[in-house]
Amino acid sequence: MKTVIVASTNPVKVQAARHAFERVFPDEQFVVEGCAVPSGVSKQPRSDEETLRGALQRAERACRQVPDADFWAGMEGGVEGGLTFAWIVVQSGTKVGRAKTAAYPLPPLVLGLLEEGYELGQADDLCFGTVDSKRSTGAVGILTSDLLTRTELYASAAVLALIPFKNPDWY
Repeated sequence: MKTVIVASTNPVKVQAARHAFERVFPDEQFVVEGCAVPSGVSKQPRSDEETLRGALQRAERACRQVPDADFWAGMEGGVEGGLTFAWIVVQSGTKVGRAKTAAYPLPPLVLGLLEEGYELGQADDLCFGTVDSKRSTGAVGILTSDLLTRTELYASAAVLALIPFKNPDWY
């Protein structure tokens, strides 16, 4: 049994990691746990570069906090150019895999609240009358009527971040 530490206690991120590891390594068993670590970037990253840096730093800090795990995953959502997306970073030993989710447009009302300093989850809750949406369906679920949820969006990118671990001879 291998241990995966997700650098967040958000159940969406923990579940996304669990789904990804189970899909990529169906013959292995994993314990997937979250731990709270700071991203080291702003609460709402506003660029691709800052978002990736947050995911990398989360994975590194989780590794320092729980050093006896087998894998550490950092997930960070960001906004740039009216689009939102997330970076997923998986680390094990000296190997690092990373991938980005699909990006999708945010409504002008949400973008306006982001400009006022709100985080995306807060802006979504204000605009759409939801409560703590970032810990459930997320903006993508709200905007697609759950045709795609935040967990699914993050899990698909986490699968891509696991490519170097699935194919160690190529990486």
